[in-house]
Amino acid sequence: MTPSADGTAFGSAIRNSASVAIVASIFLGASLLFLIEPLIAKLILPWFGGTAGVWTVCLLFFQVALCAGYCYAHLLTYTFSAARQRLIHLLFLICSIACLPVLPSPALRPTDAAEPMLDVLLLLLEVIGAPFVLLSATGPLLQSWLTQSPGTVPGVGPNPYRLFALSNVGSLLALLAYPILIEPFLNNGTQARLWSGAYVAFVLACGWTAWTTRGGRRATMPTAPGGVAEALVPGYDRALWLLLSAAPSVLLLAVTEHITQNVAAVPLLWIVPLAIYLLTLVLCFESRRWYKPGLYCLLFAELAVAMMIGAVGRHANSDPRVLVGLYSAGLFAACMICHGELAARRPHVSRLTEFYLVVSGGGAAGSVLIGAVAPAVLNYLYDLPIALALTCAVILLAMIRPLRSCGRLVWMAFAGGLALWVVTVGWGAAREYADARAAAVRVRNFYGALQVVRQAADGTHPERMVLMHGTIMHGAESVDPAKRCQPMTYYGPSTGVGFALAALQKGGAVRVGVIGMGVGELASYARPGDLFRFYEINPLIPTLATQDFGFLTACGAKWSVRLGDGRLSLEREPERQYDLLVVDAFSGDAVPVHLLTVEAFRLYRQHLAPGGILALHISNQFLDLAPVVARSGEAIGMQARQMVNQPGTGGDAAAANWMLLSASPDRFAGGDLAHAMPIDPPKALRPWTDDYSNLWRSLR
Repeated sequence: MTPSADGTAFGSAIRNSASVAIVASIFLGASLLFLIEPLIAKLILPWFGGTAGVWTVCLLFFQVALCAGYCYAHLLTYTFSAARQRLIHLLFLICSIACLPVLPSPALRPTDAAEPMLDVLLLLLEVIGAPFVLLSATGPLLQSWLTQSPGTVPGVGPNPYRLFALSNVGSLLALLAYPILIEPFLNNGTQARLWSGAYVAFVLACGWTAWTTRGGRRATMPTAPGGVAEALVPGYDRALWLLLSAAPSVLLLAVTEHITQNVAAVPLLWIVPLAIYLLTLVLCFESRRWYKPGLYCLLFAELAVAMMIGAVGRHANSDPRVLVGLYSAGLFAACMICHGELAARRPHVSRLTEFYLVVSGGGAAGSVLIGAVAPAVLNYLYDLPIALALTCAVILLAMIRPLRSCGRLVWMAFAGGLALWVVTVGWGAAREYADARAAAVRVRNFYGALQVVRQAADGTHPERMVLMHGTIMHGAESVDPAKRCQPMTYYGPSTGVGFALAALQKGGAVRVGVIGMGVGELASYARPGDLFRFYEINPLIPTLATQDFGFLTACGAKWSVRLGDGRLSLEREPERQYDLLVVDAFSGDAVPVHLLTVEAFRLYRQHLAPGGILALHISNQFLDLAPVVARSGEAIGMQARQMVNQPGTGGDAAAANWMLLSASPDRFAGGDLAHAMPIDPPKALRPWTDDYSNLWRSLR
């Protein structure tokens, strides 16, 4: 082989090695970035009551941290030479290994949930702040290094924006793998340690990339072809970058918040909207063939109307699957338009890091608007209607010019959809105004939006005052003076908890602990000599229960309230020796996972008197939790029975699914409790623990 041929072969090998290094580093970094999101949120969720607000604040942190990473990448690229960029970034990556493993220390667990949003943000900053920011920065940096290196990446060519699509493919695959392949088979500690090991591998991959791309030609600010510095981007274009990235971020958080508030705060429902968001980024930045402006504008014009009706309508009895599907489809259409227009307006690669910085800034601004500003200034969940209105305004601003080329028919259809949208917004605003005036109370905090409303009588229930958390009812009281303070909804005499209380009260005065206060309906069973203690995480609930409902004020026994997460409160208290311990805490439409683990059940048993009963309310449209409860009870030597009543049975107004557990073998031998059905959980069902849970297998 001649020297020239040998040199050509060596140069080709170097270029191929650099290509592999760039692709591997970007793909691995993006995967790790979006694997840590559901993992860390799941780890800290029990510390804040399992509430849906935890994920909203986590998304806020992730968007702001992403912006910080892009800002770091932009400053590094425009301030230092290529060699120094590599050196500085590698040093930071190596130092960040000291943050591993990404397991929150028990010492960081908050003792006071007075400011949970700030607690969540500070906790995330301490545990994953440095690795997350550096992972965020690596994608833009490597794409910038590509423009400085000889040769191209196969399949990408000289255009580094396709690597942005590649990075989002990695993110999307990681998100989808978490609830299907990772969460069901690995406990939390193993997940965190494997992620930490993969992060070390990522640092090594970045070192390899820095070495193989070290032949960069540019040392400072990028230039356009011909060596002439590219003209500054017009301010109008920057403003559109910002708006087109902020709108889908606003809608992402609003849709996710709406779904988790009204269904369940579980990783599966967190991941669906975020996966849709990432998929649109992949499609729009991979190729222009996927983005059809006319098609998606028509689609969104129709879906936005349906979403607005769903957001402000009374859909508590609607199938949640239909609602989740509707919101997901609308989010997809909106994100395709915004991300498609972003991709169409991307600048020359010499402005690559600036473009990413502005786009990430828009995402961060949108997340702050929904995650921080809205809870502080709005007294109810108006977030989704407002997000829809803002998104429509941005889309209209961005699409006026592109739609000119789509033909008259598309224009007419779009104009018709816009007119229908304006009518729907007006109807929605009038509907919300009427609902707000009809509500006795509307309040909101980190734990969600609450309202007290008066419901007219129908064939199922009498006229009553109802406490609503989103679209989920959390208790009701008849307005008829003769029937006030009589239990109804999920707590009537023919429900599982009603039968349990009746059986226990036959033996004399009882001590009752209740995790989840609601309106205090269970206090209607109290007699002189009984003791009722409520554990409630939301500080707004006790105020509403005493001011707007009469169960507690008319209670004929001693009662008290302990603010804070029920499980954490029990851990700090001496053994209470309750005759009945009720777990009736819900986040959305589901019981928080940390209240269903073996460790939680062991704690419950410690606080039960001999012969006592543990009662869990597990009514849910999505999850079948009866086998999970039975398996956890079995693990600590408690027998489990299920009692389900139908709507209207015995005067009750709602169907309720209760699980009753006792360590006493004869507790279910006679009386009404003998009708409780035993549960035989599948042998393959693994007991849930604080380190492991599998919601996927519990889906109905």
